[in-house]
Amino acid sequence: MDALRLEPRAWGSDIRIRHAGPLDYLSTWQAMKDFTASRTPLTADEIWLLQHPPVYTQGIAGRSEHLLHNNGILVIRTDRGGQITYHGPGQVVAYLMLDLRRLKLGVRELVRKMEGAVVDLLQDYGIRASGSADAPGVYVEGAKIAALGLKIKNGCCYHGLALNVNMDLFPFAAINPCGYSGLQVTQASDLGVTDGLEVLSLRLGEQLRTRLGSIG
Repeated sequence: MDALRLEPRAWGSDIRIRHAGPLDYLSTWQAMKDFTASRTPLTADEIWLLQHPPVYTQGIAGRSEHLLHNNGILVIRTDRGGQITYHGPGQVVAYLMLDLRRLKLGVRELVRKMEGAVVDLLQDYGIRASGSADAPGVYVEGAKIAALGLKIKNGCCYHGLALNVNMDLFPFAAINPCGYSGLQVTQASDLGVTDGLEVLSLRLGEQLRTRLGSIG
């Protein structure tokens, strides 16, 4: 995608990190599918870090009742796992285009690494967070701060995670976040983090790259 700028390659790294400003969901989703369909065994893995304009996305097995009322925000049924979530300005979305066979990673292990990257990032700010074996994502005192969802195709993955940084959380009130009634959501800025979206985006990318074991 031309709108995603390539970060300088880290020493020993086989994962390319790209950054962008706000990009619409549908074109980004199509770009992920195109990238995955056209990759070869020699294609470098990539992480895309960006934001989306307001949009709800519903996972492939998502149930319509988890959208509690129509508030005018577009709802897109996508091909990732999981139920419904919200994306909007002030949220870092990290899309992981990885060859899991080459990385020798199973899906469960990948999810734990993704959660661990967010936990490590928040720990740097003195925030105690944790993943959940029963409900993938990252939580702070029971409130969800990061949501996860993946698509696996031909041994490769796309989609990824969304970290709430400094956004309007009100649209979450119109859904059962990730299919859980009454689940509270939180964000980094409400937990005392003063660094902005750009800084957290950079740091999240590096935490993901480190957790995936790609820095020599």
